Amino acid sequence: MQILDNFPLISALIAIFFAQFIKVPIHYIVLRKLDWSLLNSTGGMPSSHSAAVTALATGVALESGLGSNVFAVAALFAIITMFDATGVRRQAGEQAAVLNKLVIDFSKFTAEAKSWPQKGPKEKQKELKTLLGHKPIEVFFGGLTGILLTLVLYQLFK
Repeated sequence: MQILDNFPLISALIAIFFAQFIKVPIHYIVLRKLDWSLLNSTGGMPSSHSAAVTALATGVALESGLGSNVFAVAALFAIITMFDATGVRRQAGEQAAVLNKLVIDFSKFTAEAKSWPQKGPKEKQKELKTLLGHKPIEVFFGGLTGILLTLVLYQLFK
């Protein structure tokens, strides 16, 4: 199968899995809590989106050269993705945090007026996802992860 010989694609996929996996030990070192749900969550250190797109662009650069049209596409794709991770997606996460706070405050108010605590857990609120985007440092280290991992993979397999 030719797709298995596509080095930029394989390196990008490996970078995603590596970045997602490494979030668990980083989270444990920082907070002393083991959280396996980070394996399939958005946000956090390092950015798997940034790792993937920089691995893809680096793989394309190694295979096709920095002057190729396909590298230009991959590089622009990486820039837009990384910009989005720190911009729109991060703002959406911050808004979700504010909305969650409003829901909690409203729940406290409702509990005083009604019998809120007696309701079952499924009847209560469902928190919005606040870990959508990335801090710039998370994007930076995600990008660095993708580049370095791809360079190592290239040396090992090419």
